[in-house]
Amino acid sequence: MTTMTDASVREFKMPDVGEGLTEAEILKWYVQPGDTVTDGQVVCEVETAKAAVELPIPYDGVVRELRFPEGTTVDVGTPIITVETAGGAPAAPAPAEQASVPKPAAEEPVPAAEEPKQEGRKPVLVGYGVAESSTRRRPRKAAVAAAEDTRQAATALQGELNGHGGSARPLAKPPVRKLAKDLGVDLATVVPSGPDGIITREDVHAAAAPAPAAPAEAVPAPAVERPAAPASVVTYDVARETRIPVKGVRKATAQAMVGSAFTAPHVTEFVTVDVTRTMKLVEELKQDKDLQGLRVNPLLLIAKALLVAIKRNPDINASWDEANQEIVRKHYVNLGIAAATPRGLIVPNIKDAQDKTLPRLAEALGELVATAREGKTSPAAMQGGTVTITNVGVFGVDTGTPILNPGESAILAVGAIRLQPWVHKGKVKPRQVTTLALSFDHRLVDGELGSKVLADVAAILEQPKRLITWG
Repeated sequence: MTTMTDASVREFKMPDVGEGLTEAEILKWYVQPGDTVTDGQVVCEVETAKAAVELPIPYDGVVRELRFPEGTTVDVGTPIITVETAGGAPAAPAPAEQASVPKPAAEEPVPAAEEPKQEGRKPVLVGYGVAESSTRRRPRKAAVAAAEDTRQAATALQGELNGHGGSARPLAKPPVRKLAKDLGVDLATVVPSGPDGIITREDVHAAAAPAPAAPAEAVPAPAVERPAAPASVVTYDVARETRIPVKGVRKATAQAMVGSAFTAPHVTEFVTVDVTRTMKLVEELKQDKDLQGLRVNPLLLIAKALLVAIKRNPDINASWDEANQEIVRKHYVNLGIAAATPRGLIVPNIKDAQDKTLPRLAEALGELVATAREGKTSPAAMQGGTVTITNVGVFGVDTGTPILNPGESAILAVGAIRLQPWVHKGKVKPRQVTTLALSFDHRLVDGELGSKVLADVAAILEQPKRLITWG
């Protein structure tokens, strides 16, 4: 995870903190150049596509340079901080590795397995360090490299004319390169205004802006037919519009939802149910000494009802393996709970929820919600879910048609619980009523199975004593 640039300087690279993620945004630096750091000290907080994670540094030293400012999205494996170590070079490598062989400048990074190991130190983060797969999917193939060299040679003169100092590769920071790519701007054609010939974001925007129309010349139009004019470039009113980059959790959510919607054939069924008895039970449980200090609310009993329904209909707890053309039935329930956070919607899950008693389930729900609100949900907590609950009722919404989380078979949406006129024992009375919506993957779950699961959840919420008789 570290490389030596001289006898006493190390570069700490952006690690893969989420099992194969390729980039992370630096949210906050906790150190500055000149600060002393120790092994295991948290130096920055980053946000991946799954969660915010604090990064500890794996050695002692003095910070020499922060390679990127806050708000920058950095690829995994890119050095982000330079540290001058107090003890000089690390432990000497094995004799076979001591042969001093000059390495070409373009050589790929050494995989983590070949770097010097630090004895006696346990990893401080799951997935800590650059995953081996990260270094294997980035090498430039010979054909691509040859094409790139040809292109650079062809644009070298143009770069010189544009102030790039004869370098075939214009100078620009990674965020600026990404902006240019998104706007379709060739950096070789951009005139730099930054120090030392560095291209800035303003330079890219200026290059992307449409050129002012030249005054028409007073010459008669030719008699021949002209080709159709190209479509006009879309412009934006910066004074009246705000453009927000899509990244981190929101970007991952968008990609996952699009993938799910166009991969799994969704079916959604609805049921409206009288939950008056469930609401009374919630109030009674709040006074139970075994649940004192725990999160007791309708969601707790709805979660328990869904777990009982899955126990009665285990075929719904499965996933579709496209590669092997198999249905994978799960003998455990990792119950996802959709949570709205300042960084966007995330779905952490309660592992092995089927084995938890009501107090333990309440405890797990409380921890899940608190951690999500603090933005400290770990990537591991959002992986491996099997079935999810989304409580749209907290926003005053009656119900919806939720989209499945990728790899899951079903998701239950819970609407707002309202006092409504309801026929109860032959008479119209005010009752607490809600609407449930169950979306499921129709490759895995047919209408009969989906209907049975939804009907079981509704029946339990209508008569919560069934938690005992059915559970």
